[in-house]
Amino acid sequence: MNMKKRWISLYVENQIGVLAKISGLFSGKSYNLDSLTVGETEDTSISRMTIGLTCDDITFEQIKKQLNRSIEVIKVMDFTDIPIHKKEILFIKINSCSDKDKEEIFRIVQTFEIKITDYGKKSVLVECVQTEVKNNDLIALFNQIFPNRIEVVRGGSVAVEAISSAER
Repeated sequence: MNMKKRWISLYVENQIGVLAKISGLFSGKSYNLDSLTVGETEDTSISRMTIGLTCDDITFEQIKKQLNRSIEVIKVMDFTDIPIHKKEILFIKINSCSDKDKEEIFRIVQTFEIKITDYGKKSVLVECVQTEVKNNDLIALFNQIFPNRIEVVRGGSVAVEAISSAER
Protein backbone atom coordinates (compact mmCIF):
# COMPACT_ATOMS: atom_id res chain seq x y z
CA MET A 1 0.00 0.00 0.00
CA ASN A 2 1.19 3.48 -0.91
CA MET A 3 0.60 5.42 2.32
CA LYS A 4 0.82 9.14 1.62
CA LYS A 5 0.02 12.43 3.37
CA ARG A 6 -3.18 13.83 1.83
CA TRP A 7 -5.00 17.15 2.10
CA ILE A 8 -8.68 17.83 1.47
CA SER A 9 -10.48 21.15 1.67
CA LEU A 10 -14.26 21.17 2.05
CA TYR A 11 -16.92 23.81 1.82
CA VAL A 12 -19.71 22.77 4.19
CA GLU A 13 -22.92 24.24 5.50
CA ASN A 14 -22.24 26.29 8.63
CA GLN A 15 -24.72 24.48 10.88
CA ILE A 16 -24.71 22.80 14.26
CA GLY A 17 -23.56 19.20 14.03
CA VAL A 18 -21.78 19.38 10.66
CA LEU A 19 -18.30 19.11 12.18
CA ALA A 20 -19.41 16.10 14.25
CA LYS A 21 -20.97 14.44 11.21
CA ILE A 22 -17.91 14.95 9.00
CA SER A 23 -15.45 13.80 11.68
CA GLY A 24 -17.83 10.90 12.39
CA LEU A 25 -17.47 9.75 8.77
CA PHE A 26 -13.78 9.25 9.45
CA SER A 27 -14.04 7.64 12.87
CA GLY A 28 -16.84 5.34 11.72
CA LYS A 29 -14.51 3.85 9.11
CA SER A 30 -11.49 3.89 11.46
CA TYR A 31 -9.66 6.49 9.39
CA ASN A 32 -7.35 8.63 11.52
CA LEU A 33 -7.12 12.37 10.87
CA ASP A 34 -3.72 14.04 11.21
CA SER A 35 -5.24 17.52 11.20
CA LEU A 36 -8.70 19.11 11.10
CA THR A 37 -9.46 22.81 11.09
CA VAL A 38 -12.73 24.58 10.40
CA GLY A 39 -13.85 28.18 10.24
CA GLU A 40 -16.42 30.47 8.66
CA THR A 41 -15.78 31.79 5.16
CA GLU A 42 -16.64 35.18 3.72
CA ASP A 43 -20.22 33.80 3.54
CA THR A 44 -21.35 33.17 7.14
CA SER A 45 -23.63 30.32 6.02
CA ILE A 46 -20.58 28.35 4.77
CA SER A 47 -17.57 26.99 6.65
CA ARG A 48 -14.34 25.70 5.20
CA MET A 49 -12.63 22.61 6.56
CA THR A 50 -9.02 21.63 5.93
CA ILE A 51 -8.35 17.96 6.64
CA GLY A 52 -4.96 16.24 6.67
CA LEU A 53 -4.69 12.47 6.74
CA THR A 54 -2.32 9.67 5.81
CA CYS A 55 -3.77 6.83 3.73
CA ASP A 56 -3.45 4.83 0.52
CA ASP A 57 -4.99 5.75 -2.87
CA ILE A 58 -7.99 3.39 -2.59
CA THR A 59 -8.94 4.60 0.89
CA PHE A 60 -8.54 8.21 -0.18
CA GLU A 61 -10.90 7.74 -3.13
CA GLN A 62 -13.47 6.15 -0.79
CA ILE A 63 -13.18 9.10 1.61
CA LYS A 64 -13.72 11.64 -1.17
CA LYS A 65 -16.77 9.72 -2.45
CA GLN A 66 -18.26 9.56 1.06
CA LEU A 67 -17.71 13.29 1.57
CA ASN A 68 -19.28 14.11 -1.80
CA ARG A 69 -22.37 12.05 -0.82
CA SER A 70 -22.84 13.98 2.43
CA ILE A 71 -25.65 16.53 2.01
CA GLU A 72 -23.90 19.10 4.24
CA VAL A 73 -20.83 19.11 1.97
CA ILE A 74 -21.02 21.75 -0.76
CA LYS A 75 -17.65 21.09 -2.42
CA VAL A 76 -14.68 18.72 -1.96
CA MET A 77 -11.23 19.81 -3.16
CA ASP A 78 -8.26 17.46 -3.20
CA PHE A 79 -5.16 19.52 -2.36
CA THR A 80 -2.79 16.54 -2.25
CA ASP A 81 -0.90 17.06 -5.50
CA ILE A 82 -1.57 20.69 -6.37
CA PRO A 83 0.35 23.84 -5.38
CA ILE A 84 -1.05 25.21 -2.12
CA HIS A 85 -0.14 27.59 0.66
CA LYS A 86 -0.46 25.85 4.02
CA LYS A 87 0.24 27.06 7.57
CA GLU A 88 -0.52 26.02 11.12
CA ILE A 89 -0.34 27.94 14.36
CA LEU A 90 1.90 26.67 17.14
CA PHE A 91 2.46 27.87 20.68
CA ILE A 92 5.47 26.70 22.68
CA LYS A 93 5.60 27.60 26.37
CA ILE A 94 9.03 27.28 27.94
CA ASN A 95 8.87 26.89 31.73
CA SER A 96 11.44 27.29 34.54
CA CYS A 97 13.48 29.81 32.55
CA SER A 98 16.65 31.39 33.85
CA ASP A 99 17.92 34.69 32.45
CA LYS A 100 20.36 32.70 30.30
CA ASP A 101 17.45 30.59 28.97
CA LYS A 102 15.54 33.74 28.07
CA GLU A 103 18.53 35.08 26.13
CA GLU A 104 18.66 31.81 24.16
CA ILE A 105 14.90 32.01 23.47
CA PHE A 106 15.29 35.58 22.18
CA ARG A 107 18.09 34.42 19.83
CA ILE A 108 15.91 31.57 18.50
CA VAL A 109 12.95 33.93 18.00
CA GLN A 110 15.09 36.36 15.97
CA THR A 111 16.74 33.61 13.93
CA PHE A 112 13.50 31.87 12.96
CA GLU A 113 11.37 35.03 12.62
CA ILE A 114 8.80 33.87 15.14
CA LYS A 115 7.47 35.94 18.02
CA ILE A 116 7.15 36.03 21.77
CA THR A 117 3.46 36.34 22.63
CA ASP A 118 3.68 36.36 26.42
CA TYR A 119 6.48 36.68 28.95
CA GLY A 120 6.73 36.17 32.69
CA LYS A 121 9.30 35.86 35.43
CA LYS A 122 9.95 32.14 34.80
CA SER A 123 8.12 31.37 31.52
CA VAL A 124 8.08 32.51 27.91
CA LEU A 125 5.35 31.84 25.31
CA VAL A 126 6.45 31.67 21.68
CA GLU A 127 4.06 31.80 18.72
CA CYS A 128 4.87 30.33 15.32
CA VAL A 129 2.77 30.43 12.16
CA GLN A 130 4.70 28.16 9.86
CA THR A 131 4.33 25.00 7.83
CA GLU A 132 3.85 21.75 9.72
CA VAL A 133 7.42 20.68 8.88
CA LYS A 134 8.96 23.94 10.13
CA ASN A 135 6.86 23.77 13.30
CA ASN A 136 8.01 20.17 13.86
CA ASP A 137 11.61 21.35 13.53
CA LEU A 138 11.03 24.18 16.03
CA ILE A 139 9.46 21.79 18.53
CA ALA A 140 12.46 19.47 18.19
CA LEU A 141 14.87 22.39 18.68
CA PHE A 142 13.09 23.73 21.78
CA ASN A 143 12.80 20.20 23.17
CA GLN A 144 16.53 19.64 22.64
CA ILE A 145 17.55 22.92 24.31
CA PHE A 146 14.89 22.86 27.07
CA PRO A 147 14.17 19.15 27.71
CA ASN A 148 11.05 18.40 29.78
CA ARG A 149 10.33 22.14 30.11
CA ILE A 150 8.19 22.87 27.07
CA GLU A 151 4.45 22.72 26.55
CA VAL A 152 3.22 22.49 22.95
CA VAL A 153 -0.19 23.56 21.63
CA ARG A 154 -0.80 23.49 17.91
CA GLY A 155 -3.74 24.03 15.64
CA GLY A 156 -4.33 22.12 12.46
CA SER A 157 -3.18 23.43 9.12
CA VAL A 158 -5.24 25.68 6.93
CA ALA A 159 -4.62 25.64 3.20
CA VAL A 160 -5.59 27.53 0.08
CA GLU A 161 -4.81 26.80 -3.54
CA ALA A 162 -1.81 28.75 -4.78
CA ILE A 163 -2.28 31.55 -7.31
CA SER A 164 1.17 31.43 -8.89
CA SER A 165 3.54 29.36 -6.76
CA ALA A 166 3.39 27.20 -3.66
CA GLU A 167 4.98 26.94 -0.29
CA ARG A 168 4.28 23.38 0.77
